[in-house]
Amino acid sequence: MADWVKVATVEDCPPGEFRALAAGRERIVLCNVDGDFHALQDRCSHEDLPLSNGDLEGTEFLCIHHGARFDVCTGRALCLPALRPVSVYDVEIRDGDVYVRAG
Repeated sequence: MADWVKVATVEDCPPGEFRALAAGRERIVLCNVDGDFHALQDRCSHEDLPLSNGDLEGTEFLCIHHGARFDVCTGRALCLPALRPVSVYDVEIRDGDVYVRAG
């Protein structure tokens, strides 16, 4: 069963930025897209390398290792070499704290 885990405060991740964090036993990338928070698994589906080495560009996350791109809202792979999506997690904001459902 997935649990809600506090991972940050809203101030920890300003709009247009991301943070590599732990949500329980999961490594995630928390992205703030114009005030909307999204959480992706911190692992590229192409080569099992950390996405958090990459960059957030609007609603896309770029894996710098081989150039794969993922939609931060859905986890969908947007270009080669990635073919499979990355996992995404539900995010809730509660009293200025960011919670991710992971597990």
